[in-house]
Amino acid sequence: MTVLAHGIGGASDLPIPLSYALVGAAWALTFSFAILLFAWRAPRLDPRSPGIALPRVLTRVVDAPIVRATISTLGLAATIAVLAVAFFGSSDPADNPVPGVLYIFLWVGVMVASLLLGPVWKVLSPPRALHRLVYGLARRPLEHGLLRCPRRWGRWPAALGLFSFVWLELAYSDPGSVAAVTTWLVGYLVVTTTGLLLCGSAWSRYCDPLEVYSTLLGRSSAIGRGRDGEFVLRSPLDNLAGTPARIGSVAVAATLLGSTAFDSFSAFPSWRALLADAGGGEFTSTVLRTLGLLGFIVIVGAGFHFAARATGGVTRAERARLPARLAHGLTPIVAGYLVAHYLTFLVEKGQATAILFADPFQRGWNLAGLADRDVDYLLSTHPAVLGTVKVLAVLTGHILGVAAAHDRCLRLLPPSHRLTGQLTLMLLMVGFTFTGLYLLFEA
Repeated sequence: MTVLAHGIGGASDLPIPLSYALVGAAWALTFSFAILLFAWRAPRLDPRSPGIALPRVLTRVVDAPIVRATISTLGLAATIAVLAVAFFGSSDPADNPVPGVLYIFLWVGVMVASLLLGPVWKVLSPPRALHRLVYGLARRPLEHGLLRCPRRWGRWPAALGLFSFVWLELAYSDPGSVAAVTTWLVGYLVVTTTGLLLCGSAWSRYCDPLEVYSTLLGRSSAIGRGRDGEFVLRSPLDNLAGTPARIGSVAVAATLLGSTAFDSFSAFPSWRALLADAGGGEFTSTVLRTLGLLGFIVIVGAGFHFAARATGGVTRAERARLPARLAHGLTPIVAGYLVAHYLTFLVEKGQATAILFADPFQRGWNLAGLADRDVDYLLSTHPAVLGTVKVLAVLTGHILGVAAAHDRCLRLLPPSHRLTGQLTLMLLMVGFTFTGLYLLFEA
């Protein structure tokens, strides 16, 4: 079976009905202006909210050194196994599960888990496991690297790492090839591990693309930590309000949101016709796809940057910091499109990838009886349910994003500009939702 057509693909095989898109867009507009004008007049969100305490035994188990060590060992063992399959398994992606591991389990599965449980990549990350092992043997604190990670970089290295991934998936001529996927995986492991060993754990927080992505989505989880470090259930908006403003935050969000939009757009017949008519072979097509991908990312990033700054009543220095301070409002929108765009692939092509592990080296094996299993097309066979889930995911992400940005604006903008100062930003976020629903429908 062929797991991947181009990278992980998009949502083009299961577009949402027009009526669903129109209803979702109408509700997005209604909720946005209801929040803006009537329902939310004073700041409410508190990242230090006590929430509802979860059983203390849960924190004890999760934070237990033996549990963390076991997870790290299993993560390293799984990484070695995946690399072994990448180097010694079939070069045909129809027989090799490694592309699915990257595009489905890592890029989608880990991020959905982060959305539900918090930033899980901090625990699962193989580079972090190696870092803990080496620094533990050397008896060095994890924060103390040989070099200082420059703070002026902010999250720009993570944005570049994320762009390298979406470029591989959406612009490279053969993103599903085992060689291409293996190259990206090895490059990620080498760069991230080297950065951790040289700069300490600050490298992962600011520069590791997967950890930055996982941490951002983890801020939208209902699970957080109380002041005593114990796990609590808390409003996702309260957790989201604790997102620190970092240089490069807009670039990270724009890369994630713009690439998802381009993925849907790339299924349009007009875009495919342009690539077919351009001539010049794969090189020209790759260049055009790269320019298209960059164009979507730049439009999202520049649009948000200027909309966040379109206010009065603040100094020039304060206005310059507004985009980074408000970028957390894009996180729920990114999460909504992650679910709407990739849910089918996670559930169904994830099964197909798992089945390929039955015989990863083409030796006639049937590990765990996986070869006897068939893919259950649970979502594809229920298009009405799937369409509803997609629209609800986009709509929920939009409402949470608008609410988060609105609450932060109430704290940052002077009273005389709290309404007019954020109107441009609210309209832009509504535009993102309208455009996303249109792309999901037309694709």
